[in-house]
Amino acid sequence: MSSPGTILVVTDRPDHGHSLKGAVERIADCRIVVTTQPWWLTGPVLGVIVNVKLSRPQSHACLTWLKQQLGPQPPPALFLTEDTTSAALREARAFGAAACLPVYTEPRVAVAALARLVYPHDTVTDLIVGRGVARAGRLLEDMFHTAEAGAVNIAAVEDALEPVLNAIQEGGLTRWLDVVWEHDDTTFQHCLLVAGLTTAFSQSLGLSRTDQHQMARGALVHDVGKAQIPLAILNKPGKLEADEMAVMRTHAALGYGILKSSGNCDPVALAVTRHHHEMLDGSGYPDRLSSDAIADPIRLLTICDIYAALIERRPYKAPYSSADAMRVLEGMGGKLEGALVQAFGKAVASPSGSPSRAVA
Repeated sequence: MSSPGTILVVTDRPDHGHSLKGAVERIADCRIVVTTQPWWLTGPVLGVIVNVKLSRPQSHACLTWLKQQLGPQPPPALFLTEDTTSAALREARAFGAAACLPVYTEPRVAVAALARLVYPHDTVTDLIVGRGVARAGRLLEDMFHTAEAGAVNIAAVEDALEPVLNAIQEGGLTRWLDVVWEHDDTTFQHCLLVAGLTTAFSQSLGLSRTDQHQMARGALVHDVGKAQIPLAILNKPGKLEADEMAVMRTHAALGYGILKSSGNCDPVALAVTRHHHEMLDGSGYPDRLSSDAIADPIRLLTICDIYAALIERRPYKAPYSSADAMRVLEGMGGKLEGALVQAFGKAVASPSGSPSRAVA
């Protein structure tokens, strides 16, 4: 899977780099370097895409400086060239080109070619899924840390949404789950599971990209209140006593308060955070909502949340298989919306969605 670092897109025109940057960011962090503007290296470089006219003096100066900075063992570089003569290709190789493609090459094709050089043992799909899980995992670590003090960085949540959506769209739910099972923190693992399940369900329902963003955002933040639950309760290796369960159940209202204090949090994320344990028959918490008082996004995420909890391994229980977890959901008539449960079952049973295993 991908490692921390940045892929550089070196260009002599700022408007030329953005389509390449969008394609690169599906697999790794990306930085556009404009040859006519001052810049410097600020961290590890995984690879380089060069889209410049080598005949321009600024291009020569920029590439010469970059070659010096990258040292004797530079990362792979892919050059997009207008001139495909032998002389032009030799010049590109003198600047470190490991491969050359025509300048009109479609950005995703160019990025796939570089990916084969940077990650010879991974497919592009592997990289997209790995990036989505890693980006969401880093967000959760930062979010839970700052939430202890009562606020989170909502802008950072936004940065994780496209990687999550891309991972599910390109790799499917199965690959997402296979990577998530490797996470050793049970709270983070649960949030990653819910994020993947919610996104897969949203995509299977044909929701718009905007609505998919809303649902993924809500899934990532829905358990943020657990940051203020005592670790002795949160990580207890057994079933909770009644008084401990009462404390645990405060996490929904706590999370809502944290998000409200953070500012600029959308209403859907606020609603699913406070109400993802409400049931249609009024037996849930914290507000004992029922029926029409529970909005569709809450109903959707609640199903994903319960399913995730069932298929997870815990010290006090074995993980449910997907089929057994679905039977539990189907048996919760009156508490969950039956039509949504059936639609969810189809989403996780699809060839790209069926979990390949249910162990942590």
